[in-house]
Parts: sequence; structure tokens; C-alpha cells
Amino acid sequence: MKNLTKILVAILMLVSLVSIPACMATDSNGAERTITDGFGRTVTIPTEVKEVICSGSGCLRYLTYLDGQDLIVGVDSIEKEPQAMDARGYALLNPQFKDYPLFGEFRGKDDPEKVIALAPQLIFKTGASGQPSATNSVEGDKLTEKTNIPVVMFPYGSLRTAAEQAEMFGGLRLMGEVIGKEDRANELIAYIEETISDLKSRTKDIPESEQKTAYVGGVSYSGAHGIISTEPAYPPFLWLNIKNVAGKMGTQHADVAKEAIVDWDPEFLFMDVGTLQMDSEGAIGELKNDPALQGLTAVKEGKVYGVLPYNFYNTNYENVLADAYYIGKIVYPEKFADIDPEAKANEIMTKFLGSSPLDKINSQYKNMGFSQISL
Repeated sequence: MKNLTKILVAILMLVSLVSIPACMATDSNGAERTITDGFGRTVTIPTEVKEVICSGSGCLRYLTYLDGQDLIVGVDSIEKEPQAMDARGYALLNPQFKDYPLFGEFRGKDDPEKVIALAPQLIFKTGASGQPSATNSVEGDKLTEKTNIPVVMFPYGSLRTAAEQAEMFGGLRLMGEVIGKEDRANELIAYIEETISDLKSRTKDIPESEQKTAYVGGVSYSGAHGIISTEPAYPPFLWLNIKNVAGKMGTQHADVAKEAIVDWDPEFLFMDVGTLQMDSEGAIGELKNDPALQGLTAVKEGKVYGVLPYNFYNTNYENVLADAYYIGKIVYPEKFADIDPEAKANEIMTKFLGSSPLDKINSQYKNMGFSQISL
């Protein structure tokens, strides 16, 4: 009897030893962790994330910045629709995006049934900066309720203000934490900070009395716009000690009166070439055909220049930094004597995206980016 008991104990011990790896494997595969997203929501996600979707304006851009684009299992409609002109470097360098299954319409209009069918482990979703967290949180909570898939949200941010820059960096860090790309996120953030610091250092000693005035027009915002569309807190002007004639209008995108531009009469005009998507060449056509605008000093002196699109499905951060070097070269050439704007743009874009889409972008916009515009 004792021998039988010993045998049974040995068998039980052997069975338990054999079963331990299987149990451990199950625990590992189903392991979870809890994070706090960019809107203060507590979200439980898989420990190892291998399959995601990116919902909302610019969300997939962030994932591509972190070299995580291979994790997606579907795309929204903007990635599949043909674009006559496209300033999204992340998309131009990843044409395979158009071949992925569709999970919903662009600007975060997700189709829960399509999302469920694709079965991502989690959903990244960008929210609007400057809105109450509760407004954005409701969207994420509702999507999780409908799909039973965790939603990790963050504000897209911008480079216009310190607060919005912190949102941008927070979004990159959060996404990096979730997909295991923390080092890449920190590397890119450090590069952005170093680049902005370099831009600021070049013009920091220019006395206010010698600072030039400028206006940027034709800035896209949920589509292409004409000359009255501007950024009062246009980052390149802020970094370079250039007086933005529209600067007193706040920090958010704004439409100004055409008469105001005439009254301001800036020394330099920079036209966002995204305006070319409009009929009659948008802002550039207006400068050619509007008698009041033709009287501007910058027009008469040939100081009208094209810059790469600031926005296209949210802000193209690499374009903003590249444009800043070009603008600096034009307005304060002695401070940027060592800079070749195209070479610098290629460097910046490669840092963000792995290679440079500069030629692909500019060729679509009549090569007017980084050029003097003939009127």
C-alpha cells in the first residue's frame, strides 16, 4: 500500500511538472498590463502588442515615426483613396498601406463591425488638442464598449506652444511604451529638441528693431485653403525671431481678412504650397490676380516663397522643421550660410521616416516648395 502511495505521488509530481510549462505559456500569452493614456484614462492592454489599428488624424503618422507601421492590420479611408496631391511623407514612403483592409472612414469615424473583424489587440486613437479630456475620453470609451478592444488615446499636439509640444512628445512616448519602442520615441524627441534649439540659437541675438516681418498663407486646415488661412503661432517664425504679422490672433489656426494682410504689408510672404490643391492655384492665384494683393511690398519686391505643406491629415512635423531652415535661409541668410535647405530637409525627413520623401512631395506641388514664386 505504501509503495502504491509513493507511485501515485510520483505520478502526480511528474504530471504537475509537465503541466507547468503549458500553464506558464498560457499566462504569458494572456498577460496584461495597465497604462494611463494621454487623456488620463486607465487602459488594460496586452503585455506584448503585435497587432493594432490607428484611428484619427495623424495617428498612423506617429506609428510610422516610431517604425511600428508593420503592426497595423487595417487602415482608414484616407490611406486607400487616391490623392491628386499628397504631402503625407509617411504614406508616400509606405504605399502598401492602401492594400490593407478598411476599418472605417478618416478623421476617426470608425466602423465597429469592421474593427471587430480585423481583431487588433488594441486601437490607437488621436484626439483633439485644446478640448476637455472628457470630450475625447467618451469617444474611446464608446469604441471599447462596441468592440471589446482596448483604446489608447492621446492628443495629437503641435509645435506651436510649449503645452502642445508636451502633448506631442507625450503621444510619442505613450505609443513607444505600448509597442516597445521607448528608445526610438526618446531618440526622436531628443532630435526635435536639438533641432529647435539650433534654429533658435542662430537668431537669438537679432535685436527686435532688426527682426523681419512675414506672413504665411494658404495653410491647409481640414482641406486646402486660400491666402487668408494662416497660423498665428507659426513655429518657424517663433523659432527664428521673425515677427508674424498675424501673431496677435492667438495660437490656433485662423482665417484673417484680406484687408488685414494689405494693412500689415509684411516684408516676406510664405505660401504653403498645399494651397495648390485649390482651383486657380489658391493663394498663389490670388496673389497673381487680386489688385489689392499685388500692391503688397513683398509681391512688388519678389519676396514671395513656397514652403512645404504644414498640414495634411494633421501636422507634418518633419515639414515644419524643414521649412524653418528654408525660411531662415531666406530671411536671415547670414545666419544660415552653412545650410543647404534641401539637404537639411532630407536629413530631417530621414530622421523621422527612415528615408526622405522630399522629391516625391515637391514634384506633386509643381516643385514650388523651397522656391521663389514668380507672379
